[in-house]
Amino acid sequence: MMIVIRTQYRENYGTESEPYWKFKGGYDYKVTNVPTTASTHEVVDAVRSKVDYIEYEGPMSEQYILDWSVEDDGYLSEFEQSQLEYDGAILYPEPTIDYKEIV
Repeated sequence: MMIVIRTQYRENYGTESEPYWKFKGGYDYKVTNVPTTASTHEVVDAVRSKVDYIEYEGPMSEQYILDWSVEDDGYLSEFEQSQLEYDGAILYPEPTIDYKEIV
């Protein structure tokens, strides 16, 4: 089982004083090797422990968490699925974090 943390990335095409924000997609961070015996509380704590690693806010760009879910080990993001379909391989995998490193 894995935790998938979905993010939104935005860029400022304006200036700091007159921002013009554009949504530019995001990532599906995969937290792998989550034991099936992990409680909901443990899973939530693991997600919270990565918030500072994943989220940031600057004058010209920012990334924040939209949501998260628990998925099967074989989960592929839409981006990874499209790479398989068009390229025959996943050349640019989503970022991966090992659960054992954050608990």
